[in-house]
Amino acid sequence: MSPSSHHERRWLILALIGIAQLMIVLDLTIVNIALPSAQEDLGFSNDARQWVITAYALSFGSLLLLGGKLGDLFGRKWAFIGGLLGFAAASAVGGAAGTFGVLVAARAAQGVFGALLAPSALALLAITFTDPAERGKAFGIFGAIAGGGSAIGLLLGGILTEWLDWRWCLYVNLLIAVPAALAA
Repeated sequence: MSPSSHHERRWLILALIGIAQLMIVLDLTIVNIALPSAQEDLGFSNDARQWVITAYALSFGSLLLLGGKLGDLFGRKWAFIGGLLGFAAASAVGGAAGTFGVLVAARAAQGVFGALLAPSALALLAITFTDPAERGKAFGIFGAIAGGGSAIGLLLGGILTEWLDWRWCLYVNLLIAVPAALAA
């Protein structure tokens, strides 16, 4: 294998990892914009609205260490793919939710699969880029994607809610996760 083809593959791996990171961060903010529409559609109270956000954040944050351990046990690549597919499935359930309880459960499941996906993505990034100069660039790109994902989530959430439906703020993850899992 020539060095140039190996180099190209590393940057393609970074693109897949970046897409996964974008989806995780995007999902933290995109649903915030859709909450009033979801609340109107599903008929839940203003007090209950916070559970849609909290379910994701709580399950994600509390299970990151377990997600990393599962990646160590079963392989980072399979944890990455499983996290992508699970995140897509949970997003589909959330988008199709007919009740507040189903929406909150789907958001919690998104957090669970995000907690599996995030540490495996970071570990894959660390083991893929061994050259210090390239590693610095790769982590810089990864960080920029994480930072920009929040802003993109706010904009995309507004566009999807206005032009389509609040449910597309969840369905959009299928358009990201499924192709990324197949490519991985």
